[in-house]
Order: sequence, then structure tokens, then C-alpha cells
Amino acid sequence: MRKIINQRTRTPDPAILQGFKDLLPIFSPSCVVADSQQRAGVLRSYIRPLLPELRFVGPALTVRLEPGNQVDCLDALSVAQAGDVIIVDAAGETETSIWGGLMSGLCKMKGVVGAVIDGAMRDTDETRALGFPVYAKAIVPRSTHSPYSGRMEPIEINVDIQCAGIIVHPGDLILADEIGVVVIPLDVAAQTLEAARKQAEMEEKTRQKIREGKTVEELLAEFGRL
Repeated sequence: MRKIINQRTRTPDPAILQGFKDLLPIFSPSCVVADSQQRAGVLRSYIRPLLPELRFVGPALTVRLEPGNQVDCLDALSVAQAGDVIIVDAAGETETSIWGGLMSGLCKMKGVVGAVIDGAMRDTDETRALGFPVYAKAIVPRSTHSPYSGRMEPIEINVDIQCAGIIVHPGDLILADEIGVVVIPLDVAAQTLEAARKQAEMEEKTRQKIREGKTVEELLAEFGRL
């Protein structure tokens, strides 16, 4: 593994991206999207938010680090664009932090909307003060070797990765809320958005029926599910 920094060649249709942004205020958007994908694309439950009140969706800028030889992922900023989500395959490493407060600050200045790390972070107080949403597997003070070795490789940017059990391609959409993180493959994003809109509408109608006093049997008869 060496240093590879690719420009992203796949980007979502702006209207589709906006459609998913419009879903963020609804109840449990990650659940609605997961249902709309027939439960596919859900990152493992160990990926938890530092700031659960912050939700985001955006195209994936992918990063892959080498197990046991991890470096800072500052090079991602050389290709990051406003609206991106940086998603890192850090091999699930829990004892080496690959993300800190300075990285959060740089990302916020760049317009990156969030980060997802299959690995560890640190400087949680600084990141929380910045209001920058990060999802990670673990929190630990120990840093990468970069500050001591000076090396910024091996690292691969905008390559296919596996993050928390899910394959992620550069440009896939990443949606996150306090419940979890869902990957929306770019080639099915339009169909997923249509299904998610229908799902959200059905759920709101179901809530209204519940407020009207409908029984479980009546709800199942009308909607087919709860």
C-alpha cells in the first residue's frame, strides 16, 4: 500500500442530493432509508456519533489506511469539496486515533459536512466545541505515527473501501443521524429516494391514525406494516 490520491469521478445528481437533505428533518431518516433499501447499506452499530443531534448527508470521500501502520488522513483535504462526507476505513483499529480536533477544524473550514471512521478518534472536546459531526468506533488519546515519523503514507484516497461491514464507493451518499449511518449506492440513489419519500409519507399517515385511536389490527389492515 502506498500513497494514492484520486479525484472523485462520480457525483450525485444535485436534485437527488437535495431530496435526501429534505429528508433529514423527518423522524429517524436513517431508518427510513434503510427500510427503503430493504435493510441494506447499514453500517455496524459500533459506529456512534459524538454529536447525536447533528444530521448530515453527502457524497463519500473515501480513505483507506493500512492496519497497524496508520497515518493522519490530512491528504484527504487536498481533494475534499464542500458538502463531502469523509469516510475512513481504519481497519476497525481502536487503539490508534486517526482523527483529532485540528482535522475537525480544517474540515469545517473546507465545508466538509461530517466524518465517519471505522476506527478511533480523539480531541472530542475540541470537535464538540466546533460543532463538527464525527461518527467513530472508539475514542483514545494515542495518535498515529505521523507526528513522530513525519510519514504521511501509506494512504489511499477515493478508492473503494469497506467501512463497518459495508462496501463504499467514492461518491456514494452517506446519511447519518443519532441512530446510525446508512450508505446509499449512487447507482440506486434515485430509486432509494423515491422509496424513502413514500415510506416517510406512510409513516406520518400512520402516526396520524394512531393519534386518532386506531388499533394495531386496523393499522396493519390499512398500511400492511408498522
